[in-house]
Amino acid sequence: MIRVTKTEEQSHTIVTIDGQLSGDSIAVVEACCNQAKSNGKPIELFLRDITTVDQAGQMLLSRLAAKGVRMVARGLYTSYLVQSLASDKAVPDHPAVKIRAGSAEGEVEKT
Repeated sequence: MIRVTKTEEQSHTIVTIDGQLSGDSIAVVEACCNQAKSNGKPIELFLRDITTVDQAGQMLLSRLAAKGVRMVARGLYTSYLVQSLASDKAVPDHPAVKIRAGSAEGEVEKT
């Protein structure tokens, strides 16, 4: 199961994902990001409460990062996944990647 929400900010669009990024949900996320991209604003993909990312989900994240979608992750698993996208040869030191790792005192951002 997945929940995708889109928030229009003045300067950019935020697409927030909660749940599983696998199977049929991949097409939903991709369609939402493509629709958001059509408005001409930068896109931020917030991987908030992701429980599962399969290989197809990882490929989608790589494609979106390569298109300039900014990735924001919360939680250890998704933070690691986004960090690995940044270090991947296909997307070296990609400026669209931002990591938020949860801590006991709140969220800490690493860039």
